[in-house]
Amino acid sequence: MTRVGILYPGHSAEDDYRTFADTLGGDVELPVVHTLMREDAHRVDALLDVGSEGVLAKGAQELGGLKVDSAVWACTSGSFVFGWEGARRQVQGVQEATGVPSSSTSFAFVHALSQLRASRVAIAATYPDDVAQRFVEFLTDAGVEVMSLASHGIATAAEVGYLDPDDALDFVITNDHPRAEAVLVPDTALHSADLIEPMEALLGKTVLTANQVSVWEGLRLAGRCEARSGPGTLFRSGASVVRSAFGAG
Repeated sequence: MTRVGILYPGHSAEDDYRTFADTLGGDVELPVVHTLMREDAHRVDALLDVGSEGVLAKGAQELGGLKVDSAVWACTSGSFVFGWEGARRQVQGVQEATGVPSSSTSFAFVHALSQLRASRVAIAATYPDDVAQRFVEFLTDAGVEVMSLASHGIATAAEVGYLDPDDALDFVITNDHPRAEAVLVPDTALHSADLIEPMEALLGKTVLTANQVSVWEGLRLAGRCEARSGPGTLFRSGASVVRSAFGAG
């Protein structure tokens, strides 16, 4: 049994991880520790607090007691708002507190693109535009070319968690770019486990969602690099060719 620990801010789409665990089979567990969210707001100042050192340290210490094999800070916006180096320091702090290989959703997107050898993306972000632009900057630092960015402008994670699946599907498939090799959907507050296959079928290309890449990254860090049946192209590709942003294999 492989146990991937998930650090998750507040409450919105954490049940997505149960769906992923069920889909991936009986050999994966995804225990979730909820970190403090003083204010649920897709604003830069609120997100800097969500991902602050003290908040993450407390959650990571709790996660470290659950005998996990790896840990993922499952908050895209609460990592990329710190910039590349700030997000790296977050991961280092989580790893020190848990004692296991660690990462965050923002780096998971970078590693997933590395695995798929994809460098041109379209982004369909639920965030307001100023927050979404920070994700563009983060990906640009990783050498990823953002062909287009669409911002849904949703103000809170709670609202994203209640987004109608058909609305989410429509938002993503209408914001592709013809030159993009993959469409990125960067919000762990969005329920996506059951949407990835339909989105890829409709678009005819890879779709990477925040909760999907978080689970995949945790399995990769735990040494589970084999291809799986899904959901999505990413899991079917395995994790054997990743070029790590942290300078190791």
